[in-house]
Amino acid sequence: MPTLYLVRHGQASFGAANYDQLSPLGVQQCQQLGRYWAAKGRRFARVITGTLQRQVQSHDAIADGLGVVQPALRLPGLNEYDSHAVIAAIHPQPLPKPDTPEAYKQHFRILRDGLAAWMAGRTAPDGMPSYADFVAGIHGALDQVRAETEGDVLMVSSGGPISTVVAQVLGAPAETSIELNLRIRNSAVCEFAFNPKRLTLVTFNTLPHLDAAEHAAWVTHT
Repeated sequence: MPTLYLVRHGQASFGAANYDQLSPLGVQQCQQLGRYWAAKGRRFARVITGTLQRQVQSHDAIADGLGVVQPALRLPGLNEYDSHAVIAAIHPQPLPKPDTPEAYKQHFRILRDGLAAWMAGRTAPDGMPSYADFVAGIHGALDQVRAETEGDVLMVSSGGPISTVVAQVLGAPAETSIELNLRIRNSAVCEFAFNPKRLTLVTFNTLPHLDAAEHAAWVTHT
């Protein structure tokens, strides 16, 4: 049975004017994942990413480490929700820049509440789809995976879509995906066995490429 390797993008630029780009460390994380897979002889029959810059850059860095240039199908259904819009829907006042421990905690506390309100249909964040449409976009991307019968698939996305897939595969409530999302590390891998009818979770949130002591400081969450 083939495997879907669902990867969260590398470290982006949290707190910067443009979050949607990899930091230098984010590039290194993904290059290291590619090198790890190259050493294992891993190859993919298909590559799928979202259309966000950090997702595309992550695939480029993985490909660089893997030493294989492979075109990727880019699907907007794999894009992350807009966290700023989610927060603004329940907290219109500007938040302080998350550059202190307390401001960081406040940011994610309000984000949790905003996500729960969006999922329940109590808010409609500006410029975002409904939660049902967000999930439908992810399902559309997974349909592309299940149509692949020739081998393993690499998919590069973000914490929101990845946690949604994991929660649904496990039959967990939608709200469970909020906590799963906030635990997924940059460049982490989730593995699923798949066939045309179903996905089965094999591993969650692993960093085999960063196991060595010299990469301990490379483990990040934002």
